[in-house]
Amino acid sequence: MDKNQIREIIARRAALEINDGDVVNLGIGLPTAIPSYLPEGMDVTLQSENGLLGMGPAPAPGEEDPDYANAGGGYITALPGASVFGSEESFTIIRGGHVNVTFLGALEVDEKGNLANWMIPGKKTPGMGGAMDLIVGAAKVILTMEHTAKGNHKILKECRLPLTAAGQVNKIITEMGVMDITPAGIELVEINPEFTVEQVQAATGATLIISPDLKPMF
Repeated sequence: MDKNQIREIIARRAALEINDGDVVNLGIGLPTAIPSYLPEGMDVTLQSENGLLGMGPAPAPGEEDPDYANAGGGYITALPGASVFGSEESFTIIRGGHVNVTFLGALEVDEKGNLANWMIPGKKTPGMGGAMDLIVGAAKVILTMEHTAKGNHKILKECRLPLTAAGQVNKIITEMGVMDITPAGIELVEINPEFTVEQVQAATGATLIISPDLKPMF
């Protein structure tokens, strides 16, 4: 399975978590692919933490506007009726609990819902950015991430890297399946039919709870 296939599987499944009328924040990287898989006609408002409510799709080549970029610096468009404002107002929206769901990537996540996604000790980093605000401000936090990194576990019993936030993750979506964070641990609720439960467990650094109602991912 190549990177593009993995990205499509994760983004396609993540799109099913969005409801009509939601205000949605998309993290840098893979989450930005999610809108491509939303049902036509769904009323969703995309929020960019650098100051845009009503973010549209990426512009066609040659039509990029340097005044419109997402938090990761990628070119975007604004839909009719969009609002542009300062980052301080954007974070008032986030901290005020007005974002229904945020989709983020992760370096590590553990069975307590702790997330590490901003630095690896010894490597230069621009800082934590808005992730810490999004994780505690959004009503639901969903991680969209590859299940492993070069064969190494990313889903752990306990995070080893510096945390972005503790106990805030609700759900994990990878190319192998969908997992809920519960008080008892990480519950595998959906599985990609290309994998077995044993393969998913072997790729996970925490003991999974297998849902009695486990179903195919799609």
